[in-house]
Amino acid sequence: MYKVLLADDDYPVLELLSEAIDWTELGFELCGAYENGAAAWAHAERDMPDVLVTDIGMPRMDGLELCRRMKERHPGLCVAILSCHSDFHYARQAMRLSVQEYLVKDTLDPADLKEVLRKFKQALDAKLETDWEHMRMKQVMREAGELGKEKFFRSFIQQPLLSSGQWQQEAAAYGLLRGGEHVLPALVCTESYERLKERFSSEQTLHFAIGNVLGELLQHEGAIHVGYGQRHTFLLFSFRRGIHSRPVGAAEETLVRLQRELERVLGVRFAALIGTGAGTPEELRRGMKELLAATEQRFYLEEREIARLTPVAPGRGDLFSRYDEARTEIRDAVASPDPGARRLALRRWIDVIRAERHPEHAVKEWMLKLLLDLRLGLRRIPYAGAAPSADRMHREIVETDSLWSLEQWTAERLDAYYPSAPKRGGTGPRPEVAEACRYVSRNLERRIALEEVAGQLHLNASYFSRLFKKETGRTFIEHVTVEKMERARELLEHTALSVGEIGEKLGYDNLSYFIKTFRSHAGATPMEYRTAGAGQAGGGGRA
Repeated sequence: MYKVLLADDDYPVLELLSEAIDWTELGFELCGAYENGAAAWAHAERDMPDVLVTDIGMPRMDGLELCRRMKERHPGLCVAILSCHSDFHYARQAMRLSVQEYLVKDTLDPADLKEVLRKFKQALDAKLETDWEHMRMKQVMREAGELGKEKFFRSFIQQPLLSSGQWQQEAAAYGLLRGGEHVLPALVCTESYERLKERFSSEQTLHFAIGNVLGELLQHEGAIHVGYGQRHTFLLFSFRRGIHSRPVGAAEETLVRLQRELERVLGVRFAALIGTGAGTPEELRRGMKELLAATEQRFYLEEREIARLTPVAPGRGDLFSRYDEARTEIRDAVASPDPGARRLALRRWIDVIRAERHPEHAVKEWMLKLLLDLRLGLRRIPYAGAAPSADRMHREIVETDSLWSLEQWTAERLDAYYPSAPKRGGTGPRPEVAEACRYVSRNLERRIALEEVAGQLHLNASYFSRLFKKETGRTFIEHVTVEKMERARELLEHTALSVGEIGEKLGYDNLSYFIKTFRSHAGATPMEYRTAGAGQAGGGGRA
């Protein structure tokens, strides 16, 4: 809807036009009506309209001066003059100011102004369509130019460099390696990429949106941006070597500004890795390839971190040797009613991984195994949320490109595994039963009596026993036994603990009774189960 500004020192005229014309029906919004030109100009400075309807003779600023000033700011402004003057002198001045319509008040009919407004709207619609087409063509040309630039640099990185001199001549068109200049490459890594892709509806839209903003911000920075794939962008900073040259520090300052503006404009955050300066195409090519190859350092970048490329030392220790310890701790935290416990347990193990610098592929494999094992175990707990398929989880975990994003993704999966229990009257088991199951899960290492749990819930033991059976379909003792045997399965599969040690760990003083109970549950003795290969022995199922 187009905006109209009225200016006339004759208040009855203002009132008549304001009320006699249905502005909305004509496709306009009356944004202001003023009795002098100065007040109308003050409004236009704050909010420039598309149409001006003004008298000529007004106090403080006449209509012709108002028109002149507004035309300087907005050359496409449509103007209609309302005046008591039919003198050709005033009409000629109005024509010089490109005033489209000149109406004499003495013979003015609101219908005449309505007709003028219809003509204005047709002209504004046509101009808008033309401007839009022009903008679209410029965007197409800009995108084609960006694609050409990306193709040029992708070939430079991936293909052999046949002629250094020829490549340098072509690169000069992008402002690189001209007249003794050097180039400092940096690799920008977009964070939370999967979420951003959903918000922008497609990877291509997101890619070009980031490129457009970076292009605007880098116009006066002596740098260019080059998209490389959908997730990464190279920034190439030109500089000259000298005693006062500080290219890395200047690049860091620019990257901080880009972070701030890109997040403000698009809600996009990134981390960055800065390479080494290059004075030749060969050096630049090697530097860009080193940044792409630094996947381990990029994986360990913190949120929004800007770091310099450094050699990465091999990781320390075997992450899988501590797998059972981590699974037990996180499993107990997941079963806890405190959502913060899950985040704290996960954070502790993320800190261990970061300190020991395990390879990216090993970390992802370890985390995926942890989540899949937790999913199997938590199927038995009321309120455990529905988990995505193993294939989907594998696909999603592969897509994470930093330990920080992996932590966020894993935390969301854990929260989904165990959402808050519904209130009374909701679907599913009662909260008391859910809390009892959580209590059992947290205390599998010792004997658990029905009376003990009933007391924790402030319930009568007999009432609690009937309630538990009604809600779960099995007695409380049966539930404890199933949980202990499932835990025994996990310990047999993932640890080197002896059968006796596992029995003791689960609160069984009598080893024979433990073996008999396990065989009844799993269809095989503990040793047969372990020897058969992690759960493939016997035909017995879970109770």
